[in-house]
Amino acid sequence: MNRLSVEKRALIINLLTEGNSIRGIARIIGCSKNTVTKLLVDAGRVAAHYQDKTMRNLKLRRVECDEIWSFVYAKKENLPQAQQPPARAGDVWTWVAICPDTKLVPAWWVGDRTIDTAELFMNDLAARLANPVRLVTDGHQPYLEAVEGAFGNQVDHRILRKRYPKHPLDISTTAHVERQNLTMRMSIRRMARRTNAFSKKVENHAHMMALYYLVYNFARRHRSLPGRATPAMAAGVTSQIWAFEDIVRLIDEPN
Repeated sequence: MNRLSVEKRALIINLLTEGNSIRGIARIIGCSKNTVTKLLVDAGRVAAHYQDKTMRNLKLRRVECDEIWSFVYAKKENLPQAQQPPARAGDVWTWVAICPDTKLVPAWWVGDRTIDTAELFMNDLAARLANPVRLVTDGHQPYLEAVEGAFGNQVDHRILRKRYPKHPLDISTTAHVERQNLTMRMSIRRMARRTNAFSKKVENHAHMMALYYLVYNFARRHRSLPGRATPAMAAGVTSQIWAFEDIVRLIDEPN
């Protein structure tokens, strides 16, 4: 089987999570777009599975949640003019949770902005936590029912009415998760509000999210953490900083 070297595949993963399009990466590496897309799919599947397995029994104190918008194939308002759009084309939202202390993203969920997706997201987040937390969300209505259903009375849920605190450590803010969402929007070409590198399939969009958060949690140092550790190190999930080659080796491991 003709396969790119570990170093080239590591570079592709790096470029995917640093704002480059698939077409641009193919030109840089000197390979086909299909090669880059296949690596994205393989890496995304492995990234989702690995984090689902390891992000358990997390001892976090605070969690902030927010949603970030993007689109698949075409924006919702352009779907009537689109030619043969896939079933799940249109606006898509990624629900994100972040711990402001460790900067870890323990959970995310790709879907719409309805109560159904809110419940899936909150149930997934609750299953990963080892103890009650202080949870901060905005006033988006689906949070109210979803948080109660997932956590019951085992959470201190604070609802933020979109204000900005004078003190950066204010516990009733979603500033950390909103800043992380901005970082993600700048790091992934398909997340830009105006882009021609948007996802053509919602499955590939979800693969990109999983890969991005694997890199963010395990391979990217955070300058606000002691020793510039990664979020996964700060949360006690791992003891080392991952290299992009480690992600490639994870892909190559037998199932």
